[in-house]
Amino acid sequence: MDNETIIESIKDNIKVVRLNKPRRKNAIDYPMYVQLTKILNDAATDNSISIIVLTGTGDFYSSGNDLVASREADFLQVLEEFIKAFITFPKLLIAVVNGPAVGIAVTTLPLFDFVFASENAYFYTPFTKLNIVAEGCSSFTFPRLIGARKAMELLLLNYKMPAKEALECGLISNLYKTEELQQKAWEKITEISNLPEHSVITTKSLMRRTYIEDLLKTNAIEIEELRKISNNASKL
Repeated sequence: MDNETIIESIKDNIKVVRLNKPRRKNAIDYPMYVQLTKILNDAATDNSISIIVLTGTGDFYSSGNDLVASREADFLQVLEEFIKAFITFPKLLIAVVNGPAVGIAVTTLPLFDFVFASENAYFYTPFTKLNIVAEGCSSFTFPRLIGARKAMELLLLNYKMPAKEALECGLISNLYKTEELQQKAWEKITEISNLPEHSVITTKSLMRRTYIEDLLKTNAIEIEELRKISNNASKL
């Protein structure tokens, strides 16, 4: 199991998905993108699953995209499908952010319904530093969720946001001491899992229906901009 880069487990009606590459700070590689997409899409129609919880092994949530992954010819198509799986997932998505989050691990957080984080976490999207652009629908979700000024700091100025500020601006739902994260987060997850499933899923659908098409369009546009950058780089 220690050799698996993604570990899945079931707890009642909850599927727990753990990124398991601690030596690489849980960076997401090409096979992991494919596997995570399949997990989300399969769980969407699995009547035994009401909630997916995503977390990481060790002291990092995820350092984001493993740069080796982006060398694959169809990487951007895989990335688009990965993000789409978050957008269209009809049940509850919960992130337990057990440490720092970088890149795609940050931009997908607004697509979760609840985000429980450790005090030792920070949130970092160094896109302009890498000469790329925002992904994960963050060009739409960040201004909407945390405000245009904070979104500019994160997406343009490579600002490393501490966990306390992430809580204050609404990027995360709850913040816990590092040593209490698992206990406190799972108390909330258990509370949530005991709510009436139909009511929860329908309410999520009603809340998201007004902007789900915007998310899908934004995903496609961001990926296209990344494709232009990739094509230009390959000509050099």
